[in-house]
Amino acid sequence: MQCWKKGPWLIAASIVLLVTGALWAAVTTIPSSALISSNQLYTDTIGGGIGAIVTSGNLQSDGRNDDGSSAANPLGFTLNFFGNNYTQYFINNNGNITFQSALHVFTPQGPQGATQPVISPFFADVDTQNPASGVVHLRTDIPNQIIVTWSQVGYFSSNADKLDNFQLVLRGPAYSVPPGEGRIGFFYTNMQWEVGDASGGTGGFCVPPNTVGDTCFPAAIGFGDGNSNGITIQGSLQNGIAASLQNKRIWFDLNGGVPVVSGTTTVPTLGTYGMMMLGILLFGAALWYTRREAQSA
Repeated sequence: MQCWKKGPWLIAASIVLLVTGALWAAVTTIPSSALISSNQLYTDTIGGGIGAIVTSGNLQSDGRNDDGSSAANPLGFTLNFFGNNYTQYFINNNGNITFQSALHVFTPQGPQGATQPVISPFFADVDTQNPASGVVHLRTDIPNQIIVTWSQVGYFSSNADKLDNFQLVLRGPAYSVPPGEGRIGFFYTNMQWEVGDASGGTGGFCVPPNTVGDTCFPAAIGFGDGNSNGITIQGSLQNGIAASLQNKRIWFDLNGGVPVVSGTTTVPTLGTYGMMMLGILLFGAALWYTRREAQSA
């Protein structure tokens, strides 16, 4: 009789946890103090330039576009990202890369709000159609490492009065990471704008009466798993994010596929993954109890 009582209760508890896990997402905010002062891109340090202009996919032959994306590119390694393995990626003009398909969304709702896994060094409405704007570059000559640079890029709609310069470094598991670095790097130099016109901005910024988070959406920075779990930098989606990133860099490691600030072991608080795993364990225990009761009846 005691086993019969435990079975239904455990089944009910496991279902609650599974549903709650799906609804309660973990979003970790990294303090801006984790950013390190630096007035150079990673490629400025190692030399060799920022690589070729990205022209594949639906991008123009000179790389200029608005909301465009590259074709699928091979990573050259297998990346465990939030528990899933990926071997290809897409470079999206709007300051991010994705792994399942191209992403043409231009108004950021936070990296954790994307419908697929995403790495966003600066998710905003980049527009490189103005001849005064730079474009996106890709460097892959170093084994087990890709470097994507949004080089002096403008913002929608074809604005180039202010430009942003930022870079993403992504390394495979076989890369020998030097001390003080990590598997993923975000690098920023001059950062002069943070929101496009179609995202509620005026002159690259949220200007009243446009309200941040309501009618105006500054850039989002961080990582998302496509299921509302993510890691963001403090100030993401808020006024002043561009200034807080200017002449800064940050390295991340991967802890079980989850990004953590390099040199730390902090992982996101219990959310979807923890709740769902606990639910699965309880569900298994419930089935075991129910089966034992049936056998002893």
